Amino acid sequence: MGQVRSAVWGPAEFVGLPPWWLTGEGLLAGVLAVGAIVGTTVAGAWYGIAGPARGEAGLVCAAALAVYLCAVRAGRALIGIVAVLGVCLALHAPQVAAGVVLAERGRVESVVVTAVQDATAATGPGRYLCSVADRHGVPLDVRIWRGCEQTTRPGDALAVVYDPMGSVSPQGVEAGVPWARPVRDLVGWAVALLAASVIAVVRSYRLPPVPLDTWDAPGPATGGRRLNGGGP
Repeated sequence: MGQVRSAVWGPAEFVGLPPWWLTGEGLLAGVLAVGAIVGTTVAGAWYGIAGPARGEAGLVCAAALAVYLCAVRAGRALIGIVAVLGVCLALHAPQVAAGVVLAERGRVESVVVTAVQDATAATGPGRYLCSVADRHGVPLDVRIWRGCEQTTRPGDALAVVYDPMGSVSPQGVEAGVPWARPVRDLVGWAVALLAASVIAVVRSYRLPPVPLDTWDAPGPATGGRRLNGGGP
């Protein structure tokens, strides 16, 4: 059972608090992983690089963290938890990255509603999607849900914020900061990933093996005692 527990949750072969350098190693691994996942996604959204903007590079960074934990022989359960948290963080990052880009350089313009669809069954109660066209009558490729309500009818005007660089899709305008809640969710996933990384690295600690020359051969007289000043 001890071997199974060590393989699943890590050996954690230390007494009392873990070594400070081991905690620092776990913090460094977690911070680098969180920074790489979020940073590549934001950079992809800012510069219009499709793969990183969709979180694909973030998934690679999450996989790299899992490989690192495998290399230090962390517990299998903790490796799985870290991998799941890394994937969740990578999947939540694109929405926040798009919001950050629109908040920094987005411009607001009025569009005309061309159709309204009840999306309650697909996205949740009270959710409606509006197909819109710009002031020149060109339909937009995305449907807007912010500001699209049950009372909205074709021909009504909606305000949307768009990226003049075209790196992210337009979004409807609503009161307050529309990406504040996604940021809070992202912070929660980031903190959970950081904590799980620290625990996994700390619990991976194993005592260094004892050199064979410090033990004598087992026998009736010695019983396999340690030599060279070793304890009983």
